[in-house]
Amino acid sequence: MGKISLPETASGYYEIRLESIGGLGANLCGKMLGELGIKYLDLNSTSFSSYGSEKTGTPVKGFIRYCKKEKEIRIHSPIIKPDLLVVFHQALLKDGSAWTGCHENTEVIIALDGGQGNFEGKIPVKVKNCYVVNAQKIAMETHSRINVVMLGAIAKVMGFTDLEDVNKICADTLGKKYPDALKGNLEGIRRGYEEVRSLSVESNVAEGKTNGEEQPDKRSSSSEWGYATAPIGGINPRFGSTVTADLSPSRQGYIPIFIKERCINCGMCDSTCPDMVFQFAMGEYKGREMMVNKGLDYYHCKGCLRCVDVCPVNALVQGLEAEHPDKEYFLPNQEMVRMPDYYIKTGSDGYVTSESYLTEKRMEGGEV
Repeated sequence: MGKISLPETASGYYEIRLESIGGLGANLCGKMLGELGIKYLDLNSTSFSSYGSEKTGTPVKGFIRYCKKEKEIRIHSPIIKPDLLVVFHQALLKDGSAWTGCHENTEVIIALDGGQGNFEGKIPVKVKNCYVVNAQKIAMETHSRINVVMLGAIAKVMGFTDLEDVNKICADTLGKKYPDALKGNLEGIRRGYEEVRSLSVESNVAEGKTNGEEQPDKRSSSSEWGYATAPIGGINPRFGSTVTADLSPSRQGYIPIFIKERCINCGMCDSTCPDMVFQFAMGEYKGREMMVNKGLDYYHCKGCLRCVDVCPVNALVQGLEAEHPDKEYFLPNQEMVRMPDYYIKTGSDGYVTSESYLTEKRMEGGEV
């Protein structure tokens, strides 16, 4: 059992908020953190998640509270001002609302992926410490998942639990259900624990934002709209399954690579793609006027690789996203009336992202 020394907070609770999307395992990570406190840290704890349809790409938030054994947890509301904020993918920071409630005593962990561009470290609020870990790279190398890597990083940053305790809760939760994957999961936890690194907060806080108060992104309405300020007519600005859906954080390290000179414009990729990735327009192929594949909208691609499986001429092949930060033939959806300033992290799902399919892939030591 780890030595318990909970940080002193004004509320008496140590509160963690997970910012994620469906498919990255934040819900399960939150459950393991909650059970960790009760089973191995001799603490009272609660954990719950907030999500809609739980599809790959839809927003997911996790909330975990710890307190000493002699104190009761009598509140069960979402965590507004976290002591620890955990962001499961750097692309989620496009929406400034992820920083909501952060204050000068908040510690932040951000999962980098190596394929979405470099994290610039521009923190819009004043926080105590900021940490980063390349969770996707570690998950791929250990044949584990991002959630266990983040679990290891969380344990290290919290500072009041041992790696041994985290390994035990992983074995209790995942060892029985996925015994063949336990070794990789434990290795993912260990590397997350050891490879999380600190950023210099003072040098990365954006200029003019040092008062410790949240600075909502002007494009995000989540911290500004309520019953008195909602748009007239009850319009929901957080619509899902639309042309503005950004599924890029859903990818688990792999993307389809388009080799245009091989393409015969058969349209099989467009037929099988569930997310409007392929952009066909009128053009010329072998001297004939026809619909021609002009490129891929990687904002819409969640990396299911169905197109790779169905392409008859290998014009689409599997590639590591980290090796292609500047993607060739990246063409945003031509059907959009205007290009959104940012994309809402939401989208549709399919069998390839279902639990049964992912379990099968895990057992084979695949990409998840």
